[in-house]
Amino acid sequence: MKIEEKHTGNGSLAGKSQVFGGEKHQANDKPAANGKGDIPVKQEAYGKGGLPRKSLRFYSWQEIQKHNQEADQWLVINRKVYDVSGWADRHPGGRRVLNHYAGEDATDAFRAMHLELDIVRLYLKPLLIGELAPGEPSQERNKKSQLVEDFQELRKTLEAMNMFSANLGFFFIHLVQILTLEAVAWLMLWCFGNSWPITICISFILTISQAQSSFLQHDTGHLSIFKKSKWNHLMHKFVMCHLKGMSANWWNHRHFQHHAKPNIYPKDPDIDVGPLFLVGDLQPVKYGKKKIKYIDYEKQHLYFYMVGLPLLMPIYFNLQSMQVMYLRRYWGEIAWVSSFYIRYFITFGPSYGIFGTMLLIYLVKFLESPWIACVTQMSHIPMKMSKEENRDWLSTQVLATCNVEQSFFNDWFTGHLNFQIEHHLFPTMPRHNYHKVAPLVRSLCAKHGLQYVNKPMLEAFGDIVRALKKSSALWVEAYYET
Repeated sequence: MKIEEKHTGNGSLAGKSQVFGGEKHQANDKPAANGKGDIPVKQEAYGKGGLPRKSLRFYSWQEIQKHNQEADQWLVINRKVYDVSGWADRHPGGRRVLNHYAGEDATDAFRAMHLELDIVRLYLKPLLIGELAPGEPSQERNKKSQLVEDFQELRKTLEAMNMFSANLGFFFIHLVQILTLEAVAWLMLWCFGNSWPITICISFILTISQAQSSFLQHDTGHLSIFKKSKWNHLMHKFVMCHLKGMSANWWNHRHFQHHAKPNIYPKDPDIDVGPLFLVGDLQPVKYGKKKIKYIDYEKQHLYFYMVGLPLLMPIYFNLQSMQVMYLRRYWGEIAWVSSFYIRYFITFGPSYGIFGTMLLIYLVKFLESPWIACVTQMSHIPMKMSKEENRDWLSTQVLATCNVEQSFFNDWFTGHLNFQIEHHLFPTMPRHNYHKVAPLVRSLCAKHGLQYVNKPMLEAFGDIVRALKKSSALWVEAYYET
């Protein structure tokens, strides 16, 4: 059975497209339209004069699931089938995040990662090639339709409650906190000189400023502050590039893959930490059976303190960010990042010199690293890690994430990432609303038998090391088995 509709092909998009991962961008990003987008496909099929255009087909899930390759990617969104193969390279969130959902229903992921759906739909329209056949379910047959419907109903409820509307005063105060800390550090240096006690004090003040900048860039990267994506993107450049000296595009491409498929091998880059660490249950066994021993993984929970915590930000993230900017020729971002170093040299150079200022920058990144590493890893490393199981959005996120108990300090110290479950389910939601929606999410999880994990912060920190120790034991068992 066929229906008629305009189809201009994959290569017809141009300009600054903000689609599946990019409006968020989320690239994995951040990965119901206006009046036109809601018109039935058959009604859209005819142009002026009622002449039919290129035909679209009805597709079965069996046929759609075959198109899940790097060069052949189909997505299903609200029962519409889109061929994004030729356009994927222009996706603002990178082609990988699209590939993570190739051959699958991406409705909830698409809705979660994008802000201005009316605009996004305009870019999707030329990619439309058909829709699900009338007899096909809206999701793959292995998914629980009632669970999916309940989650979608929850989202509608939260939208009606204005839970996706940001309190700009909250984020303004957060930005003022960051800028004030930097100003205090400079004033201390100007008033009291560059003695060792003052330098140490300045370093800790700047560390707090940098950590809080990490959380603010996270908000802007997820489009959770302003109603217009372009303002979020601009603010993201300012915070990530100018205040932190790192690439916003690099973060988007990496982080949105993580959100699309958290703790899924090999789609989530955040669990690709080999050969230095082995995480989860599968990777250690794989390395062990192949007799791979780059390092003594039996002690990885110990050298995590010496390598993983202090070097994540100054070495791994910083160098990877610079490499991506150079190789992908992000000249605009290079200029933004250069302004970070110029600002530090102007502010601290007269007292410390060029070499001393560079040492100060990397000392601050060194001190910030354990803070960010613990906050980001406590919610994922101890949770389920698996290969692709094609679960629904709710199950995918809840199984791979956990929360940390709420308190004023915990909220501030983690940038509200103690509500990791709510953040993963609703990435564009302003973080100051997480605690309001948490009871509804917990209730939905209980209804469908999903474990909603919430623990004290110190226990969550300890679980990182305990999870690494468990993984190391699995490697030892597989490595030495005869």
